[in-house]
Amino acid sequence: MIFTNDNEYAVVLDACVLAPMPLADTLLRLAEEPSLYRIVWTEELLQEIGGTLTKLGRTPAQIERRLKFMRDHFPEAMFKLTPEIVEAIPCLPDAGDRHVVAAAIMGHANAIITLNTKDFPAECLSKYDILCQSPDEFLIHQYHLNPGVVLEKIDAQATGIREPRQGILNRLKTPVPLFTNMVEKGDLS
Repeated sequence: MIFTNDNEYAVVLDACVLAPMPLADTLLRLAEEPSLYRIVWTEELLQEIGGTLTKLGRTPAQIERRLKFMRDHFPEAMFKLTPEIVEAIPCLPDAGDRHVVAAAIMGHANAIITLNTKDFPAECLSKYDILCQSPDEFLIHQYHLNPGVVLEKIDAQATGIREPRQGILNRLKTPVPLFTNMVEKGDLS
């Protein structure tokens, strides 16, 4: 199934949030219809995900399957970068992260979702009207906006691996502890 997403709110999901499977699955499901946001990525970002998965011990077949799924299910997410746009972003602490900001600019993304928020300083991103959020902050925001859809998608994720909702929440506790705590408590404040 291919998902077309007309959602105006767009995010770049950094490689570090798309490598751990439970978190990646949750984030990708929230971009499926009915979508809460639109995903933006580039071939460079997908290759970085592949490298991260290699370091995590995934086989080449597992990596290719994951990347193929992402490309096939979210074809509208792909944006092409030029060296000029990547090099035009001088303000990051690590030049290796320029392609992430360039992807956000090319895809008109509102935010970059990353575990490495210190690598994307607000004073740099504000020039482009881009926020940087941890996946915890981002998922909390999505939950506040539409708790019913978020819970439905977590339940579908749990059903997909034959577990109850709590099983998924247990898997998400390490990468997104505040979000999982909020969902467990049913907190909408």
